[in-house]
Amino acid sequence: MTAKRRSGRRAPAKPPKRARRPGLGLLILLLAVLAAGWAIWTYAGPGPEAPAAVTAVELKKGSGVAGIADQLAEAGVIRSKPVFMFAAKLGGSTLKAGEYEFASGASMRKVLADLRAGRVVRHLVTVPEGWTSEMAAEAVGRSPVLTGLAVAPPEGSLLPETYEVRRGESRVAVLARMAEAQDELMAKLWPARQPGLPFATQAEALTLASIVEKETAVAAERPRIAAVYVNRLRAGMRLESDPTTIYGISKGRALGRGITRAELAAETPYNTYRIAGLPPTPIANPGRAAIEAVLNPPKTEDLFFVADGGGGHAFARTYDEHLKNVARWREIERQRLAAEAGAAAVAGAQGRGG
Repeated sequence: MTAKRRSGRRAPAKPPKRARRPGLGLLILLLAVLAAGWAIWTYAGPGPEAPAAVTAVELKKGSGVAGIADQLAEAGVIRSKPVFMFAAKLGGSTLKAGEYEFASGASMRKVLADLRAGRVVRHLVTVPEGWTSEMAAEAVGRSPVLTGLAVAPPEGSLLPETYEVRRGESRVAVLARMAEAQDELMAKLWPARQPGLPFATQAEALTLASIVEKETAVAAERPRIAAVYVNRLRAGMRLESDPTTIYGISKGRALGRGITRAELAAETPYNTYRIAGLPPTPIANPGRAAIEAVLNPPKTEDLFFVADGGGGHAFARTYDEHLKNVARWREIERQRLAAEAGAAAVAGAQGRGG
């Protein structure tokens, strides 16, 4: 057989496989590492340095994560809106609206923790027991976060308390909340009052409670002082309360001195040394304890009390007992004034000697 003729051409050889360039893969990996590192730094590391040591931001209700991110970024609290939004959604929990203060350089982790926990800025207005409504309105007026004018409401209509207020809230609304709190308290306490009290309305109860409030700073004495005034009203005696007389002179502002004889003799609607029964309005805003004392006074025969020289009062059932207590108080006052005069004389002599 004749052998087949072979072609002299060789089949082309397969080209060798090209090795992947290592630089591209490393570059992609490096970029991924850098991006992750930047995200971690943005989340856990210090935040941007704000111009002020503390940045205040008020987050409105219904802003959503995107809206909150916009506000925080605009205020300079966070570095990256995308990272913030991703971290917020990844971590779950609702971001609470309100006013916040963030320290300069606070990490995004700290910012998110505060938003989730609702660590809002608290603005407080305090009205102490025994303040007049005019004083309360002045306190509300001094709050820098409130808006509008503060007009003093009727005397005795506010419940002394510490109230939390919101930035931008009107002063009228805050005073209305204080009045509403007093109404709610009276609605709760009035039905449970002691039967047979010598006053018929809630307004009269508040008037008597305001007198009790102003007569003593000793909480334990309020019920007993309330009992004295209830006993005097039942007996048809005048209340003879210094704080009511002072209210008729200065609308409850401290006189800085004693009441003069002429003032005690003056005919004013609030001078209970001259008028019978209760004055026409409260003389201050009484607290809960004073109101409770008036609505449920203890059973006593006390009709008088006077300062005991130690910050409290000495009580008496009869006028003779009262006169003895007054004599003791006057002696204590005489000794105090003598001691003060002696100390002043010594100080003056030392000053001249120096």
